[in-house]
Amino acid sequence: QVQLVESGGGLVQAGGSLRLSCAASGRTFSRNTMGWFRQAPGKEREFVSGISGSGIRTNYADFVKGRFTISRDNAENTVYLQMNSLKPEDTAVYYCAADNSQVRIGVRVQEYDYWGQGTQVTVSS
Repeated sequence: QVQLVESGGGLVQAGGSLRLSCAASGRTFSRNTMGWFRQAPGKEREFVSGISGSGIRTNYADFVKGRFTISRDNAENTVYLQMNSLKPEDTAVYYCAADNSQVRIGVRVQEYDYWGQGTQVTVSS
């Protein structure tokens, strides 16, 4: 059974940093695209960042460029999201996702096949 488990969320002041982790189990995703999405109350789930299986290619939503960094450790079957210079508008539940594709870095929810349960990130002003 495939499982994605996020961790690292919490409460932080504006300008602070958090590092999210997503540990995959049940199968290896070392060749697959992994992504991070977020969903704020009353809003749709939105793409934050994605990374190719090799880790060479990455993609970021404009609103996190220069502040967030995605990375992965395929030996540990884990993906990370380093979040710096956090803003109150970054407050959301952050979800890890895995795509069966080994080619694209999708930006749509429908393009990902496996999802974690989410971790809450709250940024106070």
